[in-house]
Amino acid sequence: MRPTLSIMLGLVCCVTFSVGQTADELVAKNLQAKGGIEKIKAIKTERSTGKLQQGQFQAQVGQEAKAPDLTRQTFTIQGMTAIQAYDGSSGWQISPFEGRKDPELLGEDDLRDIVEQADFYGPLVDYKEKGNTIEYLGHDSVDGDDVYKLKVTLKNGDILNYYLDPDSMLEIRIEKIMYIRGAAHESVQDLGSYKQVNGVYFPFSMENGPKNSTQRAKITLDSLQANIPIEDSQFKMPAAPALPSPQKHEEPTEQKKNQPKIPDAKKPPKK
Repeated sequence: MRPTLSIMLGLVCCVTFSVGQTADELVAKNLQAKGGIEKIKAIKTERSTGKLQQGQFQAQVGQEAKAPDLTRQTFTIQGMTAIQAYDGSSGWQISPFEGRKDPELLGEDDLRDIVEQADFYGPLVDYKEKGNTIEYLGHDSVDGDDVYKLKVTLKNGDILNYYLDPDSMLEIRIEKIMYIRGAAHESVQDLGSYKQVNGVYFPFSMENGPKNSTQRAKITLDSLQANIPIEDSQFKMPAAPALPSPQKHEEPTEQKKNQPKIPDAKKPPKK
């Protein structure tokens, strides 16, 4: 009877532990594990560079961001750079790989995605003020390891499931459910290789892809700088270059009008 009683007591302790956790407590522990809310909010700008790899495909990537909601992302391959940016009110892009080298406004779907990414401190910081809601869904597993699961519902209705490592209390996976015209689009991001920058932990490894798919793109950061000067103008959509004016021909003078017409060199003169 004693072994059975020990097992039951262990189960009761686990249940009690789970019930004792609340969403706010887990959010507070996560933010503290990253460095604390004061250090997090002390950072106002970020600049990162790194490499993206998917199979044999490689590209250089970069990002500049500024509080509260400015972001500019670059993707460079074979000397050409694609840009997507959000300036706090409008999103734009330059897509040279699609033959569009002039800046243009983002479509509705891409705009929605980049607006969410532009939240400088992320959806957990001041989540109530942002109109987000958070629920604690108990324990789950990531690659066989036990994790805490938080469901974050954004103000726009999209859902982010955060999976927190119980030892470090840092997120190691984020599942995203974006609703586009009534259809759910699900993706997964695995995070790791956390390093400290200005007293705050950031993931230097991010692996992204559709949920339930083996196709993943991995981004490995080479550097991440914080609190460097970045002007707001860096995020503004540049003006498109002016179109060349139609060629203007000189008006003929009376003398030129009276001159005989020179026959086309390619055609024999009329007899």
